[in-house]
Amino acid sequence: MKINVKHVAKLANLKITDEDINKFETQLSEVLQYVDHLQKIDTTGVNETSQVTGLENVMREDIAKQSLTQEEALANAKSKHNGLYQVKGILDNE
Repeated sequence: MKINVKHVAKLANLKITDEDINKFETQLSEVLQYVDHLQKIDTTGVNETSQVTGLENVMREDIAKQSLTQEEALANAKSKHNGLYQVKGILDNE
């Protein structure tokens, strides 16, 4: 199966070299061949599972309790505006 690695890299916003394109094309083709091989395996009678360790999430009860006031939370802020943290912008306005 031929994979357009340049297109995939563009979609993922990755910069890759021509050497990487050849390497990744081979690797991705091998992965897809293996997935194709797995799809041919008869899984009739095999139960679905999301994990095999038997571990379960342990949750604590969510109990509301007193937290910091707005003034306490902003006490050490270098810069604040209208009761909020003020930070430098990270996006260009172009």
